[in-house]
Amino acid sequence: MSQKPDEYFIKKVIKGESNAFGTLVDRYKHLVFTLALKIVKNREDAEEVAQDTFLKSFKALKDFKGDSKFSTWLYKIAYYRSLDYLKKNKRQIETTSIDISEEYNIASMDDVLNELQTKERAEIIKHALQELTGEDAVLITLYYYEALTMKEISEVMGIPGNTIKVRLFRCRKRLATILEQNLEKETIYSYGRQ
Repeated sequence: MSQKPDEYFIKKVIKGESNAFGTLVDRYKHLVFTLALKIVKNREDAEEVAQDTFLKSFKALKDFKGDSKFSTWLYKIAYYRSLDYLKKNKRQIETTSIDISEEYNIASMDDVLNELQTKERAEIIKHALQELTGEDAVLITLYYYEALTMKEISEVMGIPGNTIKVRLFRCRKRLATILEQNLEKETIYSYGRQ
């Protein structure tokens, strides 16, 4: 994949070289699909949303002002396309009830996570993210996996920056609770096998 910046390909597309858009698609297809999947919770639907996102962004590329990064602009389209898809199909973002009435020792959970193999850790986190609501999973993904700033996430999700901070704090607590519960189940299961 080319190391040239997004702006290079955007200019080429705007000048009529539509095949340059393929590089942008290759660059962001995984994240757009992942973002859609976190919201619509179905691979086929997420593929449809991703295709729709790229089609819309291609058509609207001439209106891209460059006020934010191209990726932020694209993620915003994907986010709203996913929500529109749910609305069109009369579905709600899935939510999971989580009991957070107990205090959990996040530091000890970190110690346990550090002892797990990298692959196992990634699998546990992946499953835990699936237990979060669609918007919470998107927020965690954008912040930790895509390393977007609070401002960029605010632009993508259309939520004020201070609200993002509060929601991110709550998401981390929910994720810690889910991870701890999953680790406890795994620990009990592994002791039972011995």
